[in-house]
Amino acid sequence: MTVKYNDQGVLTIGNVSLQTIAASFGTPTIVYDEEQIRTQCRRFHEAFKESGLSYNISYASKAFSSIQLFKLMEEEEMGLDVVSEGELYTALASGFDPSKIHFHGNNKTNEEIEYAIESGVEYFVIDSLDEITRINRLASKPIKAVLRVNPGVEAHTHEFIQTGQEDSKFGLSIKHGTALEGVRALQESDKIDFKGIHFHIGSQIFEADGTINTIQIVFEWLKEHDIEIDILNLGGGFSIKYTEADKSYPIEDGIKLITDAIKENSQKYDMAIPEISIEPGRSIVGEAGVTLYQVGTIKEIPNVNTYVSIDGGMSDHIRTALYDAQYKALLVNRNDQDTHEVTIAGKLCESGDLIGRDMKLPKSTKIGDYIAVLSTGAYHYSMSSNYNQMLKPSVLFVKDGKAREVIKRQTLKQLIMNDVK
Repeated sequence: MTVKYNDQGVLTIGNVSLQTIAASFGTPTIVYDEEQIRTQCRRFHEAFKESGLSYNISYASKAFSSIQLFKLMEEEEMGLDVVSEGELYTALASGFDPSKIHFHGNNKTNEEIEYAIESGVEYFVIDSLDEITRINRLASKPIKAVLRVNPGVEAHTHEFIQTGQEDSKFGLSIKHGTALEGVRALQESDKIDFKGIHFHIGSQIFEADGTINTIQIVFEWLKEHDIEIDILNLGGGFSIKYTEADKSYPIEDGIKLITDAIKENSQKYDMAIPEISIEPGRSIVGEAGVTLYQVGTIKEIPNVNTYVSIDGGMSDHIRTALYDAQYKALLVNRNDQDTHEVTIAGKLCESGDLIGRDMKLPKSTKIGDYIAVLSTGAYHYSMSSNYNQMLKPSVLFVKDGKAREVIKRQTLKQLIMNDVK
């Protein structure tokens, strides 16, 4: 995270004053350090190059999608993982090469399948037996696919972002035989070229143990059923640091442990090493982004709590309400270390509309100050809504001491443009 106070005591990102940005572009606004995004992409590339294995890295678009971000991803030789026609449309609008796009989703519509085929995506990540049947019927030309399997591994993370356990809407079960049924159906298809296996055990994963355990399960299963693959897609889920209690995924060490495990299992089961694919999203953009708010009402309840209300909330910051996610906030205007614990509250009409409880802010915080909530680069703008008819925020990239707008703030006119009058 490149957020720090300058010599004047003003909080900056990428050496650009966040106070100036807030005053110039308004709030709420999400600001990204472009160089930090690029650095994360390059760290993953270098880690895989060290392994000597054939690899592919696809950015998970659901973390944050925009035309300018997709242009940046292509510059950094990243592929894309998309899960809807909207994400695919945005990628194509950015000029992204469709042959480097993978189409995901547990319930792809017929329209999405046809759109992805016509667009020329590299491959589908198939999630159900029904999807195989529908692609066989809809495909106007041969397509490539990998099959998402459910390995029965429970990642150590919030239950709502676990995806590899037995009871999950994602993937086909190895334990219960539906994964093997899916492989056989793909091998028999004359429309689908079966390329390999995909799994994803969850999000905000701090270490490699769960992935290594899953690699062992998958290789053993592949060998048992004599399944040959060209691609092994490990998914994503690599963690970031939201608060001091968290740690960022150790990319270099973690990828080495994972690639070593793949080499060991390939040797153990006498199998060729497939191309290794991963899908980082949060770990690419999460720590690179901060959200700027302006302080409004400050309400002190003696001996109970102090509420500091800001001009956004769950319309641009839903993760606290969904997952009880924890964040760190800093005062933008001055570097004041005399702090106390407060609850930072949003302005929407929900008791659960909070940025967080027991968050430290300076006692001097007053109406009109700006605050920055850190590590909001992933699953904030992409999960934003118009609840309470709130406007979606603007998004800026900072690079070389300058800020540029990459998504304009939604206007009142845009808010009702689809209403029938």
